[in-house]
Amino acid sequence: MDDIVKQAMAKWPNVPHCFGWLALDARGGWRMRDEQAQQADAPGDKLNNAALVGFINRNYGHDAAGRWYFQNGPQRVYVNLEATPYIARTDPALGLVLHTGAPFETIEHVYLTEVGVVIVQTGEVVAQIDDRDMAQLFEAFELDGKRAGDEALLRWLDDGAGSLALRWRGNTIAAERVVRDDLPRRFGFVRTPAPDA
Repeated sequence: MDDIVKQAMAKWPNVPHCFGWLALDARGGWRMRDEQAQQADAPGDKLNNAALVGFINRNYGHDAAGRWYFQNGPQRVYVNLEATPYIARTDPALGLVLHTGAPFETIEHVYLTEVGVVIVQTGEVVAQIDDRDMAQLFEAFELDGKRAGDEALLRWLDDGAGSLALRWRGNTIAAERVVRDDLPRRFGFVRTPAPDA
């Protein structure tokens, strides 16, 4: 967290929290949701200012209830999540990188949703793979020790028969099926944060 943010929090400890105005899309883009976007349940405008995006990335965290937020000075701006708290992209040098720019060095667990979306986890960090990088990861899956093609992956998603694993950067990680709607409960995050009752 930036020092200027810590100082503002100490100076103004009781600033009301903000809900509904910021979202993280499934490609790792921050989106500003004005009143019109909120009323229409639209994604909002993508933020492209590098300094602002960097500031949000550095001051991104979660509370004990699993609600993710951007600490904007003394105010918490809670984030609507289209997918998971983090989005990961492939990187030639690092393997995977989170939307915040942090490297995702080791995959401890890998999951596939019922529609073939890849979720990776290490410790508390849960990230959906950016759909533009999904094909690259699919090439690294093996079913019963052999390269799994698209048809084999679809069959596995359907019936779960066989042992599916991701071979990634010298490691083999067993894959598990998961239902997309179960992700928040399973990993302890809230997709659409709301104020405390």
